[in-house]
Amino acid sequence: MPSLRERAADIPILVEYFIARFGKKLGKKFQTIEKKTLKIMQEYEWPGNVRELQNVIERAVTLNDSDTFAVDEAWLKRKPSEVLIRVWFLPVALQAHEKEAIEAALTQSHGRISGATGAAAKLASRFDPRSKNQALGNRQYRFKSQAG
Repeated sequence: MPSLRERAADIPILVEYFIARFGKKLGKKFQTIEKKTLKIMQEYEWPGNVRELQNVIERAVTLNDSDTFAVDEAWLKRKPSEVLIRVWFLPVALQAHEKEAIEAALTQSHGRISGATGAAAKLASRFDPRSKNQALGNRQYRFKSQAG
């Protein structure tokens, strides 16, 4: 079955169904559905699919005291934060530079990550070197010397 974002025409029917279901459960009856609400619901991507739609409607039914069903538009606006954009879309050159720095520090520390002589101390980093190392695809044992 296609995702909800591909079935925008089904949204009004689902909205009516869920409003009736949750309204009955909470003893509320809605006479109309705000047109703006239907429009934003049909334009929304619904990454959580029908389950997300169901949760949004249940929340709106619970909080709505009017006989006109409406959803707060802010609930359906998703703008990724700049921090997330920076983390997930680092330029390839920066990732390569980070990887080189971590590999150099691991080589100098003979594969040791933590402690006074570990790679983290050499990098003076604020990130968790173990998870960052794994995210960059490094395997610390590659850097251990025969003597270490």
